[in-house]
Amino acid sequence: MSAPTLIALLHGPDQPGLVARVSGWIFARGGNILHADQHHDREAGIFFQRVEWAPVGAEGVAERDARDFEAFAASLGMQVRVAVTSHRPRVAIFVSKANHCFHDLVLRWKAGDFACEIVAIVGNHADLAAAAAGYGLAFHHIPVEAATKAAAEARQLALLRELRADLVILARYMQVLSAEFLEKCGMPVINIHHSFLPAFAGGRPYHQAHARGVKLIGATAHYATRDLDEGPIINQDVARVTHRHGVDDLIRKGRDLEKTVLAQAVRWHLDSRVLVYGNKTVVFD
Repeated sequence: MSAPTLIALLHGPDQPGLVARVSGWIFARGGNILHADQHHDREAGIFFQRVEWAPVGAEGVAERDARDFEAFAASLGMQVRVAVTSHRPRVAIFVSKANHCFHDLVLRWKAGDFACEIVAIVGNHADLAAAAAGYGLAFHHIPVEAATKAAAEARQLALLRELRADLVILARYMQVLSAEFLEKCGMPVINIHHSFLPAFAGGRPYHQAHARGVKLIGATAHYATRDLDEGPIINQDVARVTHRHGVDDLIRKGRDLEKTVLAQAVRWHLDSRVLVYGNKTVVFD
């Protein structure tokens, strides 16, 4: 296994010398910068940076430097998140009946595309239980009904705590997570919506798109928030359609978009390339 590196995502009020001060701090610790990228929001006066470096020293130095860098960034008035690449995030995938995003994510993970551990598949229906077992993944069936939704979400939250999950992926999970769930889960939740948001939010977007006679359909991966389909957008893509395409055609073409858009968003998140501020994101190359 290669030696761990550190990745810092930081943002805050722009000020002269930030790049030099960050690189100087890493140099003073004996670190070697591998990648660095920055962005300035000139209208808001905010500086954003992603920097990855290899620390020098014995075992445990990476974790120590991560803590020390957090304190250093705070002294600059910056908000920061530091990841150590030796830590593989623990991921829970929520599903319903649709299987295309589920299979795509798991196969990419098995191929080594995602630096994570998939620790559970959680379904409000049991349709994908056998498929999960075929992949050697634990499946947890937690039915969700309107009258028992609060209890079901409590079971989901308890399971996430037990699994020590770091990330939830909604792979066409056809339930709206409550604001209480999102506040209590304490981890990012990535959702794939089958439209080019903010167009056609809510249910049956392909039917809405067909009724409007659109010439482009899309898919959007975003972080879930208490405001339905309005969370910070991570990734989007589109496909052309014509008057000859019916609703079934739109759904078929949309499935391909949903898989690739969600997979790329998950990869960017796991690679610490997504920085959220307000209701927007900066996605570093």
